[in-house]
Amino acid sequence: TIPPEWQTKAESTDYKQTWRYDETIAYAKKLDLASPLIKYVTYGKSGEGRDMPLMIMANPPVASPKAAHASGKAVVFVQANIHAGEVEGKEAMQHIARRIALGDLQSLLDKVVVLIAPIYNADGNEKISVNNRTAQYGPIGGVGTRENAKRLDLNRDYMKMEAPEARALIGLFNRWDPHLIVDLHTTNGSYHGYHLTYAPMLNPNADARLIAFQRDKMLPSITDAMLKQHKFRTYYYGNFTTKDALNYEMENFTAKQEGKEKIWRTFDHRPRFGNNYAGLRNRLTILSEAYSYLDFRGRVAVTEAFVEEIFKYSARNAKTITSLLTRVDADTLKRKPAELGVEFEIKALDQPVDILVGEVEKKKHPTSGKMMTAMIEDKFTPTKMLDFGLFAAKRNTALPHAYLLRNDPGLNTVIENLKAHGIAMQELTKPAKVEVETFILDKVTKATREFQGHRAITLKGHAQTETVELPAGTILITTAQPFAKLAHYLLEAESDDGLVAWNFLDAYLENGKTYPIYKLMKEVKLVSKQVKR
Repeated sequence: TIPPEWQTKAESTDYKQTWRYDETIAYAKKLDLASPLIKYVTYGKSGEGRDMPLMIMANPPVASPKAAHASGKAVVFVQANIHAGEVEGKEAMQHIARRIALGDLQSLLDKVVVLIAPIYNADGNEKISVNNRTAQYGPIGGVGTRENAKRLDLNRDYMKMEAPEARALIGLFNRWDPHLIVDLHTTNGSYHGYHLTYAPMLNPNADARLIAFQRDKMLPSITDAMLKQHKFRTYYYGNFTTKDALNYEMENFTAKQEGKEKIWRTFDHRPRFGNNYAGLRNRLTILSEAYSYLDFRGRVAVTEAFVEEIFKYSARNAKTITSLLTRVDADTLKRKPAELGVEFEIKALDQPVDILVGEVEKKKHPTSGKMMTAMIEDKFTPTKMLDFGLFAAKRNTALPHAYLLRNDPGLNTVIENLKAHGIAMQELTKPAKVEVETFILDKVTKATREFQGHRAITLKGHAQTETVELPAGTILITTAQPFAKLAHYLLEAESDDGLVAWNFLDAYLENGKTYPIYKLMKEVKLVSKQVKR
């Protein structure tokens, strides 16, 4: 029984309503005052000027990110409400914080440092309406909007970082460098039989050891605990589709494919999504998707249980996790692997698996009169089908020793973006004449459909070797750094989600021209200085 003064908005309204921004902040500050284990801070401002809250949980308390890592504990970051219509994480994380501060989860802090951002999309949260996400099963008091105040989807903004919220979040990553990043969502896709689905990193450019650790050890263990300890069914995120519709674009996907053999398909490999972005930073990551047709009380409960089991697994395996990431970072400094993908394809698991096909019913919303979709809890059918849950590189490019770009005014946005990601760079202090690989543009294609205010660019061309004279001030981005894979994805001419795709380089892109970023394929001694971030 939770005393009234400690009940969350969902609890106090019998799960009919969700927190407003001010209520979320007030509760976090109240926990800070109630327990020395929790410290309330802010890490940025939203587009409309709201403080972005962070709860730091440690025993003993830590004064800085450096102190957190010096403790030898695993640092685990959880964000909720990136889509402010998906409010379950916002509620569940206050429950978790309360249990750490005042209840049964305090011992977790013996092995982990916990960071919780309970309301990432603060501006979208304040647009609560019963007309948002009408098909999901409550809360009947309404939820916020998917996008932020500028109508940007923050879970498509990790690479371009147009939103102030995204820049603040990546700044937090750069300072705290969490070992594990957890992102809480609610899915509204196919009618399946799971209470929650999840996804690890899906881009195969992430280190194979991290991918294997999550798929072979971490997620199976958490899945077992969810069923045995909490009676919740969980599995890898996906939607029902068919082989004919396999290569859909994520943003255009419709799950209805009647009369054809079903398959289960995950979403997308591109690092515009947070789970894939974290993998390119050499960090573990989990995307959580509560099932939107489960009732609101159930969605909060399953999200809370899932995060609880993630924390418990991280505490039991803290040394394994920190040691693994240290090894991966060390190998990245040695430019391993030597090649990384620029073109990818989706692949199925080796054998068909049983996927739970669920059933739903319609219920009328008591206020709006619109029909909500409700999960029929005990009606699901295990159905064997192919699970297309993996991606593989179709084509690779060699990882150079460094990327070079002239410090021209037209490239300032590129340089500032790289700095914001935390990518290390140098500036030549003396001119140099060097042999580089250049990319000659044969075909520049702009998408006909706009997405998030952009029309994506794709390039076709050919590489050639030439000698160029580089003036002092030329920017050098070495790949002997932990974020080498992220730099590769951002800067490669043929990247499907880099700065080319997001229109950062449009002024330089015409058929027959040379791509303005060169690749230094051999180690050359250059005189340079570090660029301040």
